[in-house]
Amino acid sequence: MPSAAILNGGRSVRFGGRDKGALLVGGITIRDQQLGVLAAISDDIMIIGGSEPAPRDPRVRWIPDRHPGHGPLAGLEVALQAAHHPLVIVVACDMPGLNAALLTRLHELAEGWDVVVPRTGTGYHPLCAVYRTVTCLPLVTTQLAAGQRAVRALFPALRVRDVSEAELAGAGDPRQLLANVNTPAEHEALATRLAHEL
Repeated sequence: MPSAAILNGGRSVRFGGRDKGALLVGGITIRDQQLGVLAAISDDIMIIGGSEPAPRDPRVRWIPDRHPGHGPLAGLEVALQAAHHPLVIVVACDMPGLNAALLTRLHELAEGWDVVVPRTGTGYHPLCAVYRTVTCLPLVTTQLAAGQRAVRALFPALRVRDVSEAELAGAGDPRQLLANVNTPAEHEALATRLAHEL
């Protein structure tokens, strides 16, 4: 069983600093949707960074970001340091389309790899991926010390398993599974689409 971490430390500039995990999509907050998915596949769930969620969820450990403002690589370091299991599923806090089938598939592919990451026509999705703590953590720490902030910068030095759109299709439409809510317009469009699908 893997550990799981929601990276919640971004500044959310395009949302005026609002907590994107608290946005409603399909009548439920993105955070609650994600926690429901993660609880089905992990007994060690963390929320990394941001403000401590209220009310406190007994299934979840909230861990403050040790390097606020240093991007997702800093959040990944905290998740790898705090994980109870050798593998950690890492997701961004603004991905409402995630499901257990997708994350289980990524975990199933992890044997023999340091990172398992979806790769679609738009590139890698490093904030919906599986990381191996023993090999990834030292490199993450080194990269942060060198001023690096991008998670993708780790990949050339690690054994990376790309997961194609075709491999993800059994879990659903990869475009919806991996969608991020980056702007208010994207949030409104996604919420409207889901309302029509219900």
